[in-house]
Amino acid sequence: MISKFSLMFERITNSQTLSLGGSAILVGLLTGAGVWLFKWLFDLLRGFAFGAVSGWAVILIPVLGGMVVGLVGIYLVGEEKLHGTASIMQAVALAGGRIRYQNTPFKTLAAILSIGTGASVGPEDPSVQIGASLGSMFGQLLHMSNDRMKTLVAAGAASAIAAAFNAPIAGVFFALEIVMGEINGSALGMVLVAAVTSSVFTQAVSGNSPAFQVPAYAFGSAWELPLYLVLGLLAGPISAFYVWLLYKMQDLYGSWKVSQLVKTASAGLAVGVVGVFLPQIFGVGYNTIGEILNKNDIGIWLLLALLIGKIVLTTLSLAGGFFGGVFAPALFIGATLGGAFGLLATNLFPGLGLSPAAFALVGMAAVLAGAVHAPLTAVILLFELTNDYRIILPLMFAVAVSLLISQRIQKDSVYDMGLARHGIRLDRGRDVEVMGAITVGDAMHTGGETLPETMSLTGAAEVLARTRHHGLPVVDANGWLSGILTVQDIEHATGETVGAAFTREVEVAFPDETLNMALRRMSIRDVGRLPVVARENPRKLLGILRRTDVIHAYDIALTRRVQQRHQENAYRLDTLTPAQVNISDVVIETGAAAVDKTMKEIPFPRECVIASVRRRGQVFIPRGETVLHAGDVLVVVAEGLAREEAVKLCRQPDHKL
Repeated sequence: MISKFSLMFERITNSQTLSLGGSAILVGLLTGAGVWLFKWLFDLLRGFAFGAVSGWAVILIPVLGGMVVGLVGIYLVGEEKLHGTASIMQAVALAGGRIRYQNTPFKTLAAILSIGTGASVGPEDPSVQIGASLGSMFGQLLHMSNDRMKTLVAAGAASAIAAAFNAPIAGVFFALEIVMGEINGSALGMVLVAAVTSSVFTQAVSGNSPAFQVPAYAFGSAWELPLYLVLGLLAGPISAFYVWLLYKMQDLYGSWKVSQLVKTASAGLAVGVVGVFLPQIFGVGYNTIGEILNKNDIGIWLLLALLIGKIVLTTLSLAGGFFGGVFAPALFIGATLGGAFGLLATNLFPGLGLSPAAFALVGMAAVLAGAVHAPLTAVILLFELTNDYRIILPLMFAVAVSLLISQRIQKDSVYDMGLARHGIRLDRGRDVEVMGAITVGDAMHTGGETLPETMSLTGAAEVLARTRHHGLPVVDANGWLSGILTVQDIEHATGETVGAAFTREVEVAFPDETLNMALRRMSIRDVGRLPVVARENPRKLLGILRRTDVIHAYDIALTRRVQQRHQENAYRLDTLTPAQVNISDVVIETGAAAVDKTMKEIPFPRECVIASVRRRGQVFIPRGETVLHAGDVLVVVAEGLAREEAVKLCRQPDHKL
């Protein structure tokens, strides 16, 4: 069936490029229709659910919704290590764009139930899942190459953002900046085609108005820019806190040993209780954003309460098991932050003629950029919403400041953090090389010996001999770094103290840079050590990076890489197997039935295959004569109850032997 479809499509198009272009158009059209239907369904459910009750009874809606979502997650969606956009980034980087699109209808259903019953989550991530899954489906059905399939996945993601906000240019930048990680010329054309097609459909059925009605904006004078600087300085820490709290909540719920249904229902209870007092936090919050941008009748204290409530309840909803995204909540948080700051600035500087709505608008972009680390997407999205070039200057200014502050506090974006917690580091949409995955701060030696400038050369030589170092940092009377003294410096010295012999101009390293950069600097200068200093104060000594530290870190990085490759292969295998087949890592425990036995001696079920074994930094495919040992990690591919039987053989003594 699939091969016939593929051959028929190729005959009609008679060209691979035309085939890809036709697929991009179809992906854009179907994504636009899918996102429109998705939004219509959760709006319908929300209207029905909240229209039927009032008062304290609204608490029951998210609780019941949480119970149903929990059941859908358990019986239809199944366990997922990564969700939303992070899972799409993983598929593009590691699996050639292959996504298990068969699960997408169930995840979409769970998102409809989540948003429709008031969970404080966004619709953009589920929308992107719809588009990306359609792109991957077409790529797999037509047996396209990995590069073409990734292009279609990016096209689907762009189409989804274009349909969600009626902002096709922002959709294109979202796909290239976040999903693919780079602006690829070969993919750009197809992504544009899909985004335009999706927008044309959306405008045909919903009109050409943007997601929010934005008032006219006026940039009065350059005196306003310092205020936008302050807004950026506030948005950065709030964005970083939003990301940090999301994963802290996930850890909290992950350690709670109860049923998923109970977790989701409990998160729904929290949303319901707070929603009685702050009904604006229910669901997506687009109406509230519209009120902040247009009516200016929400007080500062209510805006601050909504800001805190949205941060807490969004992270709680997602950690508890509701399906949705972080994109729209970031816009809500930014609107409340900017609105409150704008009101405060208006009261403090009445003569400037400030508009609180303008600060709310810029706040949306600043918090979004700080959370997802995609400044181009944030700027272009808000520019498309306003269609006003005059907003660009304060918009870019606040976004840049927020991004810099957020990255200093929280290195990873909300999507990168999810990947990093599973051992995956991406750079420009690709896996990071070994030495690029570890920083100087991870490898440097701290608390070592230093030499004061006043020390005698004889004493310094004794310290170098005792510590077996060829060189040590030199510090002044206040403990600040002055330079470095090596054995060669002592041999060529003409004075009697360290201060008369040490090298003052030295190369340094910073704790947040990668070992690649530091190692390259060491090679160019042919030095065996680099003092590690703080970026804000190059004389503040934090430690020293030696060649031995680099070698040790390299060994650690290789071990991490083997483990990561093991996970990547399991993920690729997972995308190629039917939905009913389970793929998981199983550790052989000490004393288990499988310990010190060959593969052919262990009665693994017929519906179970051991795909690979990871042992002390090596990954290999087992044979019949392979002897398994305690601590080995197996990739088990099993159907139905066969996995449980395999797990028992790896964890219980004398099970079925």
